[in-house]
Amino acid sequence: MKTEAEIIIGKLHSSDNYREFLDGSSRVYECLNSAAIGLGTYLPGWRWSTHAGAQTGKPSERHIGYIISGKFIIQSPSGEEKLVGPGDAFEMGPNHDAWVVGDEPSVALDFTHIEQQQ
Repeated sequence: MKTEAEIIIGKLHSSDNYREFLDGSSRVYECLNSAAIGLGTYLPGWRWSTHAGAQTGKPSERHIGYIISGKFIIQSPSGEEKLVGPGDAFEMGPNHDAWVVGDEPSVALDFTHIEQQQ
């Protein structure tokens, strides 16, 4: 059985879990006990399917996020689109697409549930 510490600290500013996307956008994340927390800086023109999915060869996963600055369009697999911007929290299912809108980078936190191992 896995033993868990009562308090877990992840330091995004000094994490080894860093990825740079094909266009120079970047995301860093830390895994805690029950969730991974990411901080991404996405440049104008960045799009999940073009710059992340093409790089990883994987479909997008379900996650929850919060937009700090900039704007995104999030598109569901059925084609529904929603605009999110500073102060917006969102949740999206797997197989979505998303892209930066406008001329400024978008900075966003994202949260992914980690299944508990026993």
